[in-house]
Amino acid sequence: MRTLFKGATIVDGTGRGAYRGDLLVEGGTIQAIGRLEGVQGEHTYECRGLVLAPGFIDMHAHSEVFVLNDPPMGAKIGQGITTEFGGNCGIGAYPSIADDPLATEVLGSSPRQYWPTFGAYTEAWKRSGSGVNMGFFQAHGPLRNRALGEGASRMATADEVKRMEDLLEESLEGGVWGLSTGLYYEPCYSASTEELVALARLVARYDRLLAVHLRCEGNTVVESLEEMIHIARESGVRLEVSHLKAIGRENQHLAPRLLTLIDRANSEGLEVTFDQYPYLWGSTSLFSLLPPQFLAYERTELQRRLKDTVQRAAMRALMEEGEGWDSIARLAGFDGITILSLPSHPHLEGRSIAEISAAQDKDPYDALFDILSTAEGSAVMGDVTQSEENLARIMSHPGMCFGSDALYGGSRPHPRSFNAALHLIGRYVNETHTLTLEEAITRLSGRSATRLGLADRGFVREGYKADLVLFDPARLNGDLALTKGSTSPLELVMVNGEVALEGGKLTGMTSGELLVPLTGCSG
Repeated sequence: MRTLFKGATIVDGTGRGAYRGDLLVEGGTIQAIGRLEGVQGEHTYECRGLVLAPGFIDMHAHSEVFVLNDPPMGAKIGQGITTEFGGNCGIGAYPSIADDPLATEVLGSSPRQYWPTFGAYTEAWKRSGSGVNMGFFQAHGPLRNRALGEGASRMATADEVKRMEDLLEESLEGGVWGLSTGLYYEPCYSASTEELVALARLVARYDRLLAVHLRCEGNTVVESLEEMIHIARESGVRLEVSHLKAIGRENQHLAPRLLTLIDRANSEGLEVTFDQYPYLWGSTSLFSLLPPQFLAYERTELQRRLKDTVQRAAMRALMEEGEGWDSIARLAGFDGITILSLPSHPHLEGRSIAEISAAQDKDPYDALFDILSTAEGSAVMGDVTQSEENLARIMSHPGMCFGSDALYGGSRPHPRSFNAALHLIGRYVNETHTLTLEEAITRLSGRSATRLGLADRGFVREGYKADLVLFDPARLNGDLALTKGSTSPLELVMVNGEVALEGGKLTGMTSGELLVPLTGCSG
């Protein structure tokens, strides 16, 4: 089928200025760009006043379970995302054979939740289909769980590290884009430098990425970034820092130092890059407010300890101190922590811990411990993390790539799950003028494609896959609040030449492709 776009304002993903032109799509690819006089299409779109851009690329996603529940992926298509990369923060669904409460809270639940190998997962993915193109990282957490067995929240032996390397190599051979680790979360938190270097060296042999949720993003965020730069230097791996930020009111002065460290590492010949979501507040498991040494316990045992007054006192002391880990309760304050999803206590959803404690006439720590000790199923929070000034500072850096960090594990997901890409344009192009439209589009597309080595996506170029977004930028604003089933402000979204959204409404197509790296083992 031939599709013709006439008179569009083309923003091609390179960062160069927009230009007017026509574009012809045929056979899933962009066949011609320019003034296409006399060219006919079976479908023709008159695009005067509209921007035609590459489909947006989400560098940091958690949709590997969600896509099996909702193959058209309307949450992503509705915001113009046509390609995403899952398996981040060290949290994943393969290789795994056992229930993992943290993974369920982050990834959501499905009749089939975990897979013994990456290959087994991709077979399920292919049977299900997807509305967006997807690539995947191998998460570090499942490797530790499989190699160390019960009690994986400890240092690994040399034999266990070798077992992790074998499992990782199987996934690398199967087509993952690298390794992700979440050193903020157990069991990854317990990984030694030696373990991380060994795994990173294997990733470097395949010329893939090591993506990291830093061990700390608060008081010791600089030291945590230095830790990972050291690992990159020792291993030669290409490092991707996930959702770069400095957490906590008193730590906002550290954000410029993070960017300086990254610039210095790149000037020394390392490859250190980062992604960012365009919101001042984040979202993760409500249980992650607890100290790492307590999160090492199985959930039933943890909840038993949460009911014990002595154990509560120990948890509180560690949370108030916050040394060696990010105590979000201390950094954000209980007025900055809101329950987004808590199916076992739905009346608490949308309320801050401070509000709940005041209503219950309890100390906020006791209110939190009471909630967690009786929670069943998922428990997801939102937490205010950074300043507007630093969000804009990081966004303006020439190395910034877009990542939504979208979570679909609860009933009230963070707005980034449905709005992140459009919020980036509506808020930071149209309202604050932090970026030009061309700068925003390259962060949403071309820069990520280059970083990942995508040879045929991320730009509006002849011969490239027809992943395209057609929209009126003036319709986007920072208050946009799409939810499941909302009409999108986008005119059209195309994935591999097939229309996934038209006139703001989903078509339900599943033409997304499984993406695997072109590079193999370098020896």
